[in-house]
Amino acid sequence: MESIKKISQFAGQTFGIWVIVFAVLGFAFPPLFMWISSYITVFLGIIMFGMGLTLQADDFKELIRKPLNVLIGVIAQYTIMPLVAVGLAYGLRLPAEIAVGVILVGCCPGGTSSNVMTFLAKGNTALSVAVTTISTLLAPFMTPLLIMLFAKEWLPVSPSSLFISILQAVLFPIIAGLIVKMFFKKQVTQAVHALPLVSVIGIVAIVSAVVSANRDNLLQSGLLIFSVVILHNGIGYLLGFLAAKVLKMDYPSQKAIAIEVGMQNSGLGAALATAHFSPLSAIPSAIFSVWHNLSGSVLASYWSKKVKASAAESDNSKLPA
Repeated sequence: MESIKKISQFAGQTFGIWVIVFAVLGFAFPPLFMWISSYITVFLGIIMFGMGLTLQADDFKELIRKPLNVLIGVIAQYTIMPLVAVGLAYGLRLPAEIAVGVILVGCCPGGTSSNVMTFLAKGNTALSVAVTTISTLLAPFMTPLLIMLFAKEWLPVSPSSLFISILQAVLFPIIAGLIVKMFFKKQVTQAVHALPLVSVIGIVAIVSAVVSANRDNLLQSGLLIFSVVILHNGIGYLLGFLAAKVLKMDYPSQKAIAIEVGMQNSGLGAALATAHFSPLSAIPSAIFSVWHNLSGSVLASYWSKKVKASAAESDNSKLPA
């Protein structure tokens, strides 16, 4: 068990690297990974089941302690990224399938990797976890509604089908995880250390499957989609941070909201695009998964170093002259 724990910790710490490696492998050797496309929803369900196993009462303490901050985070999550996606789709005159893919990932809840990045950035991790949890639980209702509202101009949208898919891939697995934890708490406590490894395998599988199935589309439109994803992610960070700052949140909470808004559950986006739209519509989610782990790591590193530099400066100022 100790060796699995170490492997899992290593996988979690190097998550972004594995996503990039397997995205490249999926592009270079499509036949090795294309079969995974049929199981994208299964892999997402496993990740969400793991989330259910790790949920605890402490995750909701921030909701009780500072409900307004959590509410702001959830509202920012479900307004900033969808609106930025629509703006990019119109402003850059994106093709219909790509536009829907960008809007789809924008309408997804926050990704669990945002909690890790917030922790590394010395942000308000409790707030990040609370916003991720609440936005994920609201996803079956909010994501179909927003996709119908913003994406129907480009492609037909069936909110009821999206609702059922999100229930199956997100909400039901989370509930199943909670039930298993309730009845097998001791075993879950021992097994929970392996969950980062399971999550990494799940996301890596989803990304490699989408990339391998869209190799030709990537050769044609990859640069455009990558540019849109970088803009979407970067503007999300910026507007999330500014919204928290304008609303007088403390600095650690500003960092948490920025990261929470900018980082999406791109695995859900890929699963929904593959099931309800087209393989091309899944590419923005796959690229987002690669990019937001890179940008999130860089941003977290910058903020972490800034905190350390500020602490060192404060210590020096206390030294006797």
